[in-house]
Amino acid sequence: MRQAGPVTELRALTVLSGGMGGAKFLQGLLHGVRTGALPDVAADADVTVVANTADDIWVHGLKVCPDLDTVMYTLGDGIDLERGWGRRDETWSVRTELAEYGVEPTWFGLGDRDVATHLVRTQMLEAGYPLSQVTEALCRRWQPGVRLLPMTDDRVETHIAVPDPDSPSGRRVVHFQEYWVRLRAQVPAEAVVVVGLEESTPGPGVVEAITDADLVLLPPSNPVVSVGTILGVPGVREALTATRAPVVGLSPIIGGTHVRGMAEQVLTAIGVEVSAGGVGRHYGARSRGGVLDGWLVDESDADQLPGLEEAGLAAAAVPLFMTDHDATATMAAAAIRLVR
Repeated sequence: MRQAGPVTELRALTVLSGGMGGAKFLQGLLHGVRTGALPDVAADADVTVVANTADDIWVHGLKVCPDLDTVMYTLGDGIDLERGWGRRDETWSVRTELAEYGVEPTWFGLGDRDVATHLVRTQMLEAGYPLSQVTEALCRRWQPGVRLLPMTDDRVETHIAVPDPDSPSGRRVVHFQEYWVRLRAQVPAEAVVVVGLEESTPGPGVVEAITDADLVLLPPSNPVVSVGTILGVPGVREALTATRAPVVGLSPIIGGTHVRGMAEQVLTAIGVEVSAGGVGRHYGARSRGGVLDGWLVDESDADQLPGLEEAGLAAAAVPLFMTDHDATATMAAAAIRLVR
């Protein structure tokens, strides 16, 4: 852990990230570091990303890590910008051939370029390398400009309970990817079940990245199935409550709904109010047993600031749409000012 005393310059930033929203925020954050747009942040500051791995899935015998890959491809300039996931200039011959054979799942398509990443990852895992070392090896190609850490080397998978009138219980449980990709989150989520989370341990470097940071950021990623699963790894929440770094988050809910994804569905499933204030209170203030010191909401949600402040959080309202790198860097700068 870093020494006590005031930090005049921020040199170590740690971000707890999901996939698309987190990756887009990281682009703006790195842009802000490079251009000097972030107050008190050193131009050579190190950025560490602790990424959610509970979205991971085995497909056609291959280990697929959607959030790790989305961060890696986005920051390594290989992402498909239109889709927000997968490789740019992708082709789909393998998916087409598998479908011709009738091999399931047909709803989860692996692109020809993307499949190379999963082949390398699976071969290394089967050779005995942990996911953290595999990720480090993959990043040597992509050079994302951050240290990318899986939240755990253990197998953790998120499942969603959905209504099923044909089941004796009236519901069935599907993998998160089936809920998101095949069902498109268009049916209610009745419960979120994260298999293996309670038995997992933080990946190498994860706890130290939090306790030794000068600033910890929770980007506008899904608070339940992205950031929430990272916080659920035993030891991570404790590291956040113990770190001397300020911890500040940015709301993924704007004007009472998510910008993209299915945060509304899964927040409802766990009984959390779908609002910027509701998510901030869900994370909670560190002074009252939660994980946050500060919480940014969009300017359209400024009426929720008094309730957040009553909950013990420093709070402010600023524009939170990540329209370009400059706008996102401005969001990051506002987050820093809020807790500095």
